[in-house]
Amino acid sequence: MKTIADLRDNLFKVLDDLSDKNASAETIARAKAISDIAQTIINTAKVEVDYIRAAGGKGGTGFLGAAAAPALPDKRDDKDVVERGKGYTVRQHRLEG
Repeated sequence: MKTIADLRDNLFKVLDDLSDKNASAETIARAKAISDIAQTIINTAKVEVDYIRAAGGKGGTGFLGAAAAPALPDKRDDKDVVERGKGYTVRQHRLEG
């Protein structure tokens, strides 16, 4: 199985290849293609994090690992609402502790 750690390892290998001052144009073009694909994978992982949060911490493909995204709180109270308008609500979140 491929994981986010595998992706990082591969990206660092590409970075090492690029750090060679004698890197060819082909190596640079290949690194660009790898970077583009990696960005697509990262974007899908962001969607997975959103899904895991929405599902209360359940689900996911295992790509990110078990503790990738904490669940959202069950309910919100209105003490953090700063402003309400037509079609929007602004909340200001504060850390406690």
